[in-house]
Order: sequence, then C-alpha cells, then structure tokens
Amino acid sequence: MDKLSPTADTELDIPAPIEIAEARRELDPYVVETPVHRWRGPRLDEILGDKSDIVLKLELLQRTGSFKARPALLNILRLSPEALKRGVTAVSAGNHAIAVSYAAHRLGASAKVVMMKTANPFRVAACKRHGAEVILADDVHAAFAKVKEIEASEGRAFIHPFEGRTTVLGDATLGLEWARQVPDMDAVIIPIGGGGLAAGISLAIKQLQPNCQVFGVEPEGADTMHRSFASGRPEKADKVTTIADSLAPPFALPYSFGVCRRFVDELVMIDDAAMKRAMSLLFGEVKLAVEPAGAAATAALAGPLRGRLKGKRVGVIVCGSNIDGASFARYLAEGGNGME
Repeated sequence: MDKLSPTADTELDIPAPIEIAEARRELDPYVVETPVHRWRGPRLDEILGDKSDIVLKLELLQRTGSFKARPALLNILRLSPEALKRGVTAVSAGNHAIAVSYAAHRLGASAKVVMMKTANPFRVAACKRHGAEVILADDVHAAFAKVKEIEASEGRAFIHPFEGRTTVLGDATLGLEWARQVPDMDAVIIPIGGGGLAAGISLAIKQLQPNCQVFGVEPEGADTMHRSFASGRPEKADKVTTIADSLAPPFALPYSFGVCRRFVDELVMIDDAAMKRAMSLLFGEVKLAVEPAGAAATAALAGPLRGRLKGKRVGVIVCGSNIDGASFARYLAEGGNGME
C-alpha cells in the first residue's frame, strides 16, 4: 500500500495515512518525535536468543511522560474558540489527566480533572503543576459520573481518555512515527486499557506495514477488551484489580473497540508479577524507569509471546513513566532480576 494512500475504511471511518500525517503536523509545536532504541542485553538474549531484533519505541519520553499528550492536544486543538473559553474536563487514573492539564495550559484553556482517590500523589501533583483543578472521586464509576456533571453544569468540553475518532487519530500519529522509524517489523506489542492507544497504533501500522502482526496486551485483573472480543460487543467491568491503573478502564466503547477488533490480530494477558519483572528488566538493561503499564508490552514479550517472537523483528512500546520513586523502588525489588 502506498504510504500516503487516501483510502480508508468507510464503515468505521478509519483515518488514512495522509490524514494521520496531517494530524502529526498539527501536533508538531507541542509534542516530540520520540526515539526508538534497539535493545541488546544478556538477560534479553537469555529470554529471546541473540538473533531477535527488539526495537523499543520510547514514548515515555513524550511530553507529560506518556503517549496521552498526543490525543489530548489534538482534541483540544480542534475545539472552537467558544468551547476553549469554557475550558475542558477529563477523568483519569493519572496519565490522561496530566496530559489534558498540560494541553489546556499550552492552549490557553482552564482544566478541571477528576481522578480517583487512589490516584498516585505524584500524578495529582503533576496535574496541579500544569494549573488544573483536581477533584478526587471514590472510584472510577463515581469519577465518570462526576465528570459528566461538570460537563453539563459548566459547559466544559469533555476530553475522553480513550474513545472517539479524534482521540484514536492522535494515537495513530505514534504508529505513523514508529512505522517510518522501523521498517519491516514482524510484530508490534501494544498495551490495552480502554483501547485508544492500541486502536491508533494498529490502524497506522497495518496500513503502512500490512504484514506486521499486532498483539494487544491486557492485565489479568482488567480484561475488558478480552471479554469484548469474545462477545463481539463492548463490555463493562464490574471490578478491576491490577497495579497498572492506566490499563484499568471500567468499560470498552464502540469506536476504539471496533478499530481494535479490526486491526489487532491477537490479545494476550499478563499478571502483575510479570509487569514487575518487566520493570526490573527494563531498568536493569536499558536504564528506563517505567510505570507498570509502561512495562506491559515488555512483559508480554518476555512471557506469553517469547516463544512465538524469538528471532523476529519486534516493536515494543514503552508508553509511560509517571510513577513516584517509592512505588517504583518497591515494584523493582519485587520484580527480582527481571526473569521468571
């Protein structure tokens, strides 16, 4: 397929590469093109052998410390001047709230973000540093209810954490970069929370490198996308239990689910222990300090996918680094030497 083909899926209204490239240019003043790194190390070789070509996409080096800056900025950039004056609101475990706070500040809007009371204090402080007002809710369901109330009563634009075409388009700019930086990948591995990141990256990768296999990764304690794939429709989660709070949405939603179902070839699951080991592995060999969700793709590479991807050229995203030092040190110690 031509790299700037204007073709798109009409049923889901899939952005074509030319539109993704235009969105990336729109974001250019506000985000960075994050680098890739070819990972070699003795522990990685022990897991996958020395013939594997593992390429990390270092999105943890993005503005605000995660990929979330891209969709947050694109959504706010596309608000009308009147909507921008009324401000924005968001609900998040942390990374999306930080990104919306940053984007609003850069674009001259006020932000009121709703987070769970269990949110890491590091992330709450980051939102406040960008000038956002933070409201804490008892749980994720209460948080979504509160943000709807704010949207209705104050007229603020709700910036969704993972759903919607513009959100997925923002995430697709990451996939476009990655595909251009690393040609001819055999596979990519992407964490799945609500599915916006996986939807955006997968639709870009599959259009630019159609032979690349796309794996989505979920924690065992937050398997909403697995259950949605099984039933054929977006499912809700009554309860989520995982240290990767960035991958623990209360439900899947139609657009991101539909795009994931079209372009993600297979889903795999990992447990919290695997993410801790992956955090240790990344720190020990690449000197990266990542949050649990940021290590999820690596956990899948070193765990359920290791046999299938041995000897392949594999893209692995490291998508976030927003974690406080004490929590990171604890998970690192619990992760041991990064191997089972």
